[in-house]
Amino acid sequence: MYYIQSITKQEDVWQKSESYVKNISALANFEQLSFNSPITFFVGENGSGKSTLLEAIAVKYGFNPEGGSKNYSFATKDTHSPLSQMLDLAKTPKRAKDGFFLRAESFYNTASYMEEIDHDGLSASYLESYFDGKSLHEQSHGESFLSIIENRFWGNGIYILDEPEAALSPSRQLTLMSHIARLIKQNSQFIIATHSPILLAFPGAIIYSFDNKTITPISYKETEHYQITHNFLNHPERMLDILLN
Repeated sequence: MYYIQSITKQEDVWQKSESYVKNISALANFEQLSFNSPITFFVGENGSGKSTLLEAIAVKYGFNPEGGSKNYSFATKDTHSPLSQMLDLAKTPKRAKDGFFLRAESFYNTASYMEEIDHDGLSASYLESYFDGKSLHEQSHGESFLSIIENRFWGNGIYILDEPEAALSPSRQLTLMSHIARLIKQNSQFIIATHSPILLAFPGAIIYSFDNKTITPISYKETEHYQITHNFLNHPERMLDILLN
């Protein structure tokens, strides 16, 4: 089930803008992206624009720039780009019943906000109902990150994740894959920016690379993430000798 069908850059608005995003080659050179799978990955080197575009999609859909659901309205610092204003977002007729924008960068702020007030029309205590009364800040970063996905992602929704692996060990990344598979079976759609060669292996995913000054679909084994990890694990001594000597 797909809720976001495609995004298209508004060239007239783009040309008039003086934002720094115009200096990001991948964003300057793309016209449209389609989302024809329940899970889409954005990959690329640091600074390639993947998280910037992911954030813009989330904001355009109606999510809070720092994370959370559509009902979250907190802001600690206004740093998001104006890229969302330059995009047209095409939705499918099917309306998502749930949604969440989860980003490692501002996770602390999101977790804090979740503890301050009840959300999403729930009358019972949010933490008591969904996290056994345990503060998200009393758990490790990875534990609380997964706890939100396990307990707050309710299915039939659109979920946008920015570098979720930053909080997770390799084994917990596998756990995340299991949750993603469960939620996809519950008619959910994921768009994820990641550096994780583990997550990128998810079957049937579309992978968009932001390298080479454009945004292009590539296969899993074509990603630099797979190739570097594969070569290192197969030849660690040789690669370490090259790097260190």
